[in-house]
Amino acid sequence: MSGPRSRVNRRKFLGASLGGAAALLQSCSMPGVFGRGSNPVAEPFDREVQAFMKARNIPGGALAVVKNRRLVYTRGYGWADREKRVAATSQSLFRIASISKPITAVAVLRLVQSRRLDLDAKAFDLLPDNLRPLPGAELDPRLDQITVRHLLHHTAGWDRDQSFDPMFRPGIIAKAVGSPPPADAGAVIRYMRSQPLDFHPGARYAYSNFGYCVLGRIIERTTGQSYAQFVRENVLDQCGITDMKIGASLEERRAPGEVRYYLPEDELTDPVFPEVAGKVQWPYGGFHLEAMDAHGGWIASAVDLARFAAALHDPADSPLLKEASFHLMNEAPAQPAYGEPGGKVEPTFYGCGWMIRPIERATRFAGFNAWHSGSLPGTATLLVRLWNGLSWAVLFNQRSADAELPDSAIDPALHRAAAAVRSWPRHNLFTSYQ
Repeated sequence: MSGPRSRVNRRKFLGASLGGAAALLQSCSMPGVFGRGSNPVAEPFDREVQAFMKARNIPGGALAVVKNRRLVYTRGYGWADREKRVAATSQSLFRIASISKPITAVAVLRLVQSRRLDLDAKAFDLLPDNLRPLPGAELDPRLDQITVRHLLHHTAGWDRDQSFDPMFRPGIIAKAVGSPPPADAGAVIRYMRSQPLDFHPGARYAYSNFGYCVLGRIIERTTGQSYAQFVRENVLDQCGITDMKIGASLEERRAPGEVRYYLPEDELTDPVFPEVAGKVQWPYGGFHLEAMDAHGGWIASAVDLARFAAALHDPADSPLLKEASFHLMNEAPAQPAYGEPGGKVEPTFYGCGWMIRPIERATRFAGFNAWHSGSLPGTATLLVRLWNGLSWAVLFNQRSADAELPDSAIDPALHRAAAAVRSWPRHNLFTSYQ
């Protein structure tokens, strides 16, 4: 694998000024607002985000919009910390939840393109000996059929709707494995290697947080680095991201610049950390975020995610992936995992780390739309990359508890906003975040 590029080279593809970007950067009286002024992007995107937040009483959010690798608009909304009256900005750090999966997938594909990893390698053959199954367990022989590709596509054989999601059972698993609670990623893997699969690998799609937990450990075994260190050096650094990190479960370990997380009804639960007494708010001890690193553990700003999306805009000029790797990222899982009767692939499918929709215009293939959402108690996020060079990231510090007001409504709302923009700015606000 090629080594990390210099900071100048890493930022070159994102930071090229197109004529006075600094002069075009304007702030208004509201904290966290950048690039407004006469920016034609501001009004339609602000309207949709603010209406979405108001309907759900969301304390804070952040947005970043990219056009052809240029950051054309970014803004924070409301409060990063409502009680301390700290305004949210476009550089506030949020838990991004399952948007961690595209990041992990890109890390895996970088190992594949450098020939350090084979997508069709048997996944559990790549794990260290200390992640072996529990003694005396009756092993499901189908576990030996799971490949790295199955893990990326969510076709490995685990179905949380049919059985359970082990990433949210840290107490039960720690007790079963005999490890200190809450269970870490290794303990979860040992436990799950001792459980039966829900279906044959490759037979169908079922979204699996656990599958991406396994990918994180494969990255570690393959590289000899921690998952977070490898991702920082080989993914984030390559596109100029410096502030992203794995988040912490407990509030007192909140990172500098990280928002506070909220629940609509301030629901309480028993903590998964034995040293914490009494009930806790769900976002601060109701689950073990550190064990979720590769599938849901990162914290990032809207600008961070905009850089990541921009780095994947052009297969011919990407600092992350070669064109062949883009093909792998966007291809549909092999049948019968994700298809219709008669062998036709469904119009939307899960590729390697992204939901994918191939786009045709005038009967010709135009490209792919790709997106991923994220959700945890206190967190709702969305990252979108469109075939036409548009991308956006939107992050909130509260998710909805009202089925009539789903978090998913932000997706069509931001598409409406983009459709209302009559002309896209030529400035590049990335130059203001170096």
